[in-house]
Amino acid sequence: MSSPTSYERLVRRLYRTNLYNPVKLGLNNIQDLAVALNSPFYSPPSTANSTVTSTSPPSSPSPPSPPSSVGIIHIAGTNGKGSVSYKIAESLRLSGFKTGLFVSPHISSFRERVQVDGVCIEEEHVNVILSRIFKACENENIPATFFEITTAMALEFFDNQKVDAIVLETGLGGRLDSTNLVQSDLAVVTSIGLEHTRILGDTKEEIGREKAGIFKMGRPALVGVDVPFSTMKSEAERHGVTTLHTIGSVLGPEVEETFMSKDFDEQNSYVAKSALQILSTTDAFQKMSLKGLKISPSAVAEGCKKRPPCRFELTTCTSLTNKSVPVILDVAHNPPALLHLFSKLSTSHPSSKKRIVIGMSSDKDLSECGKILLSNVSPTSVHLVEASHPRAAKIPDILEACPGLSPARYDLDEPCVEKQTLLAIEEAAENDEVLIVCGSVFLMAGARKALGYNEPRDSDFVAKEAGANLRKDLQEHFGNRVWSEDEESEGDADEREFEEFLEGAKR
Repeated sequence: MSSPTSYERLVRRLYRTNLYNPVKLGLNNIQDLAVALNSPFYSPPSTANSTVTSTSPPSSPSPPSPPSSVGIIHIAGTNGKGSVSYKIAESLRLSGFKTGLFVSPHISSFRERVQVDGVCIEEEHVNVILSRIFKACENENIPATFFEITTAMALEFFDNQKVDAIVLETGLGGRLDSTNLVQSDLAVVTSIGLEHTRILGDTKEEIGREKAGIFKMGRPALVGVDVPFSTMKSEAERHGVTTLHTIGSVLGPEVEETFMSKDFDEQNSYVAKSALQILSTTDAFQKMSLKGLKISPSAVAEGCKKRPPCRFELTTCTSLTNKSVPVILDVAHNPPALLHLFSKLSTSHPSSKKRIVIGMSSDKDLSECGKILLSNVSPTSVHLVEASHPRAAKIPDILEACPGLSPARYDLDEPCVEKQTLLAIEEAAENDEVLIVCGSVFLMAGARKALGYNEPRDSDFVAKEAGANLRKDLQEHFGNRVWSEDEESEGDADEREFEEFLEGAKR
């Protein structure tokens, strides 16, 4: 067995960071890191005690920063923020902008979180930047967490690469999220739902105020349709936003009126198109237009077709008998998401027989998920798997919650995703079925490996540490609220454990 590479050792160390540094959401650590790294994306405030740590929003906004030579788009929201981020980044890239994208979580490789023009950060860049950040943390005694370090790494890489534009997806909330270090040219809140209520608040209004924390004085903001608009409007006024845009104000009232009846991907495309239209009028993008860089309508039309991986992702594979098998990958992980998945399948593949590979997380409603499966497919067409993750539901627990799945295909001695996916490919080929791989995001790496995806993939040495920060005795802190791992949704595979705000294809 070969020795671990520098990349593997550094990323493994990063995954274990939260075991030693308690997570307390706020901007102190990321601000201290930015100063230590001399980041161009942060200017230390001149007034004392101006860092954001309280759970109460500040009484007045920070003054605006002068326009940067880099256009920055900051995106928050309960659902859709990942898809909107990808669509905006792809549209900018196709328009000729060198574009940085920061998203989470990743599917197969940690490097997916940081991209420039759709290409993942290279291992050697991770090595150099992470080493520098770890050294800064040690020298300055900064107890930075996984997500804070990853955010700092992304911004450092984007600066090194001299990008024209940066698309930043928040992790949790917005106001106290480490991505809120930046002064963005446009803030986008895609939607507001009841998520992380013990952390962000018990109502959509409270959660909306947290996400509106990314609004910046002197800059525009955009909100989607599914938000508490009066709350967002008052927050925009308090933060000194120039204009609070809506989908209707940008694309027309007829679009807003039919928005909620559209497919999730269409909704996300409308938000992305609205954001791109607003972006073209901002100071940063106006300055770049003088250099010949302009957002192209044709690029927007093409870029908004982009989806994040494993969000109703269509592909094909070839069986051992050389037969082509249609495959759909989707991180539908809970009852609402599964209902949406099967509803979409009834439209996209109405007459096709279906075979399912599914693995779930232990904190989901396993009984209801099982009922939804059985109402759509025969149990003999279901393959049960367990992801290599601390939160993965065990197959016996799934069967206990839903005895109707007992005839399903599974292997208690070897419940790995890759094995069952390979078996399902052959079964689907033999029976002329569409293969659907769904459930937890944590099973997708194994499934994609079995399907033959040629993409960056972290070694087992790295991947097995991905859940190191999820020990049940760990607690995370949001101001004066304590957040136990047991309270999380299947979330942020970093310190907040990827709240699968996705609602299936929503993200």
